[in-house]
Amino acid sequence: MSDSILIERAGAVSTLRLNDPASMNALTPQMAHELHNAITAEAQSARAIVLAGSERAFSTGANLKAAMPADMQNFDVGQTLEEDYNPLMLAIRDLPVPLISAVQGAAAGVGASIALACDIIVAGRSAYFLEAFARIGLIPDGGATWLLNRAVGRVRAMEMMLLAEKIPAPQAHDWGLITRLTEDDAVEETAQSIAQQLARGPRRSYALIRKAAWQAADADFATALETERKLQKLAGETPDFAEGLAAFQEKRAARF
Repeated sequence: MSDSILIERAGAVSTLRLNDPASMNALTPQMAHELHNAITAEAQSARAIVLAGSERAFSTGANLKAAMPADMQNFDVGQTLEEDYNPLMLAIRDLPVPLISAVQGAAAGVGASIALACDIIVAGRSAYFLEAFARIGLIPDGGATWLLNRAVGRVRAMEMMLLAEKIPAPQAHDWGLITRLTEDDAVEETAQSIAQQLARGPRRSYALIRKAAWQAADADFATALETERKLQKLAGETPDFAEGLAAFQEKRAARF
């Protein structure tokens, strides 16, 4: 792996940091593959993962300079989504551990999609989110059309995608696009604190919660009930539940 994705470990928490300051962490297909591999590998041992960038930018999206071929006539712009970015987004969806994004500065394009696909999104007051695709005649990708509709509703999602204007973090928080708004210098500390808290929690339960929540986003009510029933059976058979029940009965904190 190159140094474009840095891995930092603190106890049971792994932090994956996008690291290309010259491009404000703009993603290349290679970086997408490296992030995919890193996040999948770290989920095997970590109990929570933080995704971070730098002070100037979480990520400014795809690195167009690196992606554009010399011959544009037969260039399939969607191919890189199929081969590079969509597998990454599906890997994020299917992770068995909680995922927290720590957003400072710009989160644009597919960079915004990655940040917003996390379970908990922490952003500094100076951060902003931008769906700039319409400015260059493209459509939002990285699952943005799905993520935005479910986070802020169709009307606000359409405004973000059609007008391609920056959404400041305070506004994003008011809209329900992010979960935590902090001072700029407290973003990573807050994200790490949340991650450490989650790392002490019921790992198996968290995996099933993530699975149930993602499935429910596309399901009707009856299907969601049935999914909950199936996954609850699995949860009830885990050591996490046995410990949680024992702790409740003994009136003590659970030790997962």
